[in-house]
Amino acid sequence: MPAYWIAHGKINKPEQYKNYADRVPEILAKYNGKVLARGGEYKTLEGPDDFPRHVVIEFESLEQAEACFESEEYRSAAAHRRADGAGEVRITIVDGQ
Repeated sequence: MPAYWIAHGKINKPEQYKNYADRVPEILAKYNGKVLARGGEYKTLEGPDDFPRHVVIEFESLEQAEACFESEEYRSAAAHRRADGAGEVRITIVDGQ
């Protein structure tokens, strides 16, 4: 059963954020993550529009999605995003039942 990362983000310091973004594709590949949508045009239909960037990533299972997020590789990459407020995100993992 597939599962999805749904991420809403804001890039505050693009040069620092790039240190995170450059590492993520290799990490996703290791966990068979497939990017379905990333940073394209969007329209908020309801609720606050706090984050201008949206990403949807498909994994083969909820367990793989969680393992990717909790992996040492991802935590190390995410530290670059978190450093000095380079980026802000809200990530939710959804089971694709």
